[in-house]
Amino acid sequence: MSSRWWLPVLDRPDGVAPKRPLQSHRRYEIVVIGCSLGGMNVLETILSGLPAEFAVPIAIVQHRHRASSETLPAHFRRYSKLPVVDAVDKQWIRDGTIYFAPANYHLLVSRGEFSLSVDAAVRYSRPSIDVLFESAADAYGAATIGVVLTGANDDGCRGATAIKKRGGVIVVQHPETAEAREMPDSVVRSVRVDRILRPEEIAPFLAERCQLASRP
Repeated sequence: MSSRWWLPVLDRPDGVAPKRPLQSHRRYEIVVIGCSLGGMNVLETILSGLPAEFAVPIAIVQHRHRASSETLPAHFRRYSKLPVVDAVDKQWIRDGTIYFAPANYHLLVSRGEFSLSVDAAVRYSRPSIDVLFESAADAYGAATIGVVLTGANDDGCRGATAIKKRGGVIVVQHPETAEAREMPDSVVRSVRVDRILRPEEIAPFLAERCQLASRP
C-alpha cells in the first residue's frame, strides 16, 4: 500500500482515520492486542475502559522480560473489571477474560484453546505479536479484531496483514500518542487499517463493535 494514501489520514486535525463502514452483524470471537515499549500505560487506559459485560475474550502480547512473573496480570487486575490472567498451555478460552502471553513463551490461538510455544524468538521477541495475530487469523478469520499499540519495532505488522487478509479488523494506536511510534507506523504503512485511534478511544470502539456484532 502506497504511503501517499496515508499521509492525509495522519495529517487530519482530529487525528482519526476516515471511518469506513464495518459489518455490524458479525459476531467477533476474539480480540488480540500487541504492544511493547510504552504499552503498560496504554493498556491501563484500554482495560480500565472496558465494561464488565464485555463478553469477547482478549489475548495480549506485551513484550516482557523472560524473568517476568505473574505480577503483570496482577498489576492489570487493579484496572480491569474483567478477569486478567496469564494464559496456560491447552487452556480453554473463556468469554470476558483477558489473557496475557506469559514471559518467554509464544502465545498461539486455535479455535477455543490457547497453546504455548518455546520456538525461537520472532523479531527478537518471545512472546511475539506476529505469532499471536497470525494464529488468531488462522483460527477465527474475519471474526478477529487486532489492536496494535506503541512499540519500538515492527512486530505485529506481519500479523496485522494476516488478519486483514482473512477479513478481520485492525485498529492502530495513533502514532502521535505512542511512546514509541515505530510499531504503529509500520502497520499504517503496510495495512489498510480500519481505525487509527487515541488510547482513550480504543475501549469504547471495542465495546461498541462487539456489542453490535452480538445483537441478533
